[in-house]
Amino acid sequence: MGKPTITVYAIPNCDTVKKARAFLNEQGVDYVFHDYKKKGVPPDRLDAWLKQVGWELLVNRKGTTWRKLDEAVRAGVVDAASAREVMLAQASVIKRPVIERDGQVLGVGFQPDELSAHLA
Repeated sequence: MGKPTITVYAIPNCDTVKKARAFLNEQGVDYVFHDYKKKGVPPDRLDAWLKQVGWELLVNRKGTTWRKLDEAVRAGVVDAASAREVMLAQASVIKRPVIERDGQVLGVGFQPDELSAHLA
């Protein structure tokens, strides 16, 4: 049985993501970084996240990308299906980072205490 695989899904230039990656490095945690800008959002992973944590948590309504969306697009995000469509089209609207271990979401956004509890 192999070591659990942790994957950090995000974009590299986000300050929150930089903090999360630094934290994982300080803890000596091996992880794989999945860059939305280069690789896009894996639709199967997004579907799993929607089931595990819900679209309300995944959509970052405080971010610049959300605020720059057309008002009609923002108003149209009312359920998982409409949120999924926007998140696939605009990966930067997903709250960052999404951290998984073996397909299970450990956290959305970066909360050091919450992440530490999952890593212990």
